[in-house]
Amino acid sequence: MSATRSSAIHSTAACVIQRHDRFLLVEEAKGGPTTVFNQPAGHIELGEGPMAAIVREVQEETAWQVTLTGYLGLYVFHAKSGQTFHSHGFLAEPLKQLDTPLDRDIVATHWLTLDEIHALKDANRLRSPLVLKRIEDAICERCYPLSVIQE
Repeated sequence: MSATRSSAIHSTAACVIQRHDRFLLVEEAKGGPTTVFNQPAGHIELGEGPMAAIVREVQEETAWQVTLTGYLGLYVFHAKSGQTFHSHGFLAEPLKQLDTPLDRDIVATHWLTLDEIHALKDANRLRSPLVLKRIEDAICERCYPLSVIQE
């Protein structure tokens, strides 16, 4: 096994949040020359299930309280670094914006149209190909009931 490969699978969750014709994305500073855009997302912590994790991550990264409305499925992503991610995709509705600070890696939050997100993809500013894939799946209503996950 090479030094850049890890045998651990990273378990994460991400959330598509839509309000009218816009999607909530976070702008992240990841140490490169430009920021990147992602859905609210993050690692599932020990003792936490994917639904609890994504509700927590959304609040930490966007200061929005949401209600989960559907499960997009499990997305398997093999990063160029050799890491493998199992990312649980969710749909949610925004309920209330909170007066809480954002995670330190989050530069800003943005409500963007699909055209604006495609422009970010063309500029290579999406954190991964899964960002657009999850949005497209949400638009096509490729969704499962939350009851398929038992936490």
